[in-house]
Amino acid sequence: MRAMVLHDNGIESLKLETREVPKAGPGEIVVRLKAGSLNYRDLAMVQGLGRAQPKVPLVPLSDGAGEVVEVGAGVSRVKVGDLVCPSFFQAWISGGPTGAGLASSLGGPTDGCAQDYIRLSAEGVSLAPKNLSAEEAATLPCAALTAWRALVVEGGLKPGDTVLAQGTGGVSIFALQFAKAAGARVIITSSSDEKLERARALGADATINYVKTPDWASEARKLTGGRGVDHVVEVGGADTLPQSIMAARLGGHVAVIGLLSGMVKDVNVAAIFSQNLKISGITVGSRTHFEDMVRAIEQSDIHPVIDKRFSLGDAQAAFTTMKGASHFGKIVLNIA
Repeated sequence: MRAMVLHDNGIESLKLETREVPKAGPGEIVVRLKAGSLNYRDLAMVQGLGRAQPKVPLVPLSDGAGEVVEVGAGVSRVKVGDLVCPSFFQAWISGGPTGAGLASSLGGPTDGCAQDYIRLSAEGVSLAPKNLSAEEAATLPCAALTAWRALVVEGGLKPGDTVLAQGTGGVSIFALQFAKAAGARVIITSSSDEKLERARALGADATINYVKTPDWASEARKLTGGRGVDHVVEVGGADTLPQSIMAARLGGHVAVIGLLSGMVKDVNVAAIFSQNLKISGITVGSRTHFEDMVRAIEQSDIHPVIDKRFSLGDAQAAFTTMKGASHFGKIVLNIA
């Protein structure tokens, strides 16, 4: 089988290699992957950014979807022929996060989905939504689940709420889709008017170009009649968190997800306590969260937004595109 393997920091270190097809042991399954998708976290792994210093050689990509082709002894959760998604955290099944659970992520430290076949614990997969193709399902394990946990699990999203999502990457577009399905109002920020128009076509109620309107927190307050937003999907990191805090209403919720602009900066503590804000750190979610999300995707017939597609052999080009941040929604690798 083919596997895209990282041997050192840098996109240029990704090499397509041949490996033996794995066999399922007791409690295990083998999945023939049909597609995978890229997240910023995968790019950080490949480039060795910040705390992402994976042990190499490593097969990257946390996200994928494929068909079960072999089951080991004692497996009953899934069967041969099922379309499944591997869990981002293989050992986080339910309940709150634990150290062991958060140490079990695919695509670093464990080999991920940029390969033809993958062997997994049967407990580490879930059935894909019945309304999605394998290519669409491959976008769900990280970005979609992050948005779901941020808004639904931690945020208690309800009809009539207002959500502000930063940018038009995978997490923010899923946040837009989940929020609209729940009957919420959505504000999207971006530096691109073209991307903002695409967001409006997906249902965004208001948009803010943060280059033209640097004080976007004040603009968000204006758009809510001075009240502030109920939820902020904070993917920017250190440079955007101060404005996210100011954009939120009294008692509002800021879900801290991304580190695109940095990891450390002064925080307005006075604003956090005076506004009674809830600040949630979000690192994807559990298998139970994923399966709850799948039911919602089926019920509302939500379909992921796929912007660009590459073959497994063109993984370097896919990561270069991710680095350029020109995409809207998700970047997919077609594997099968």
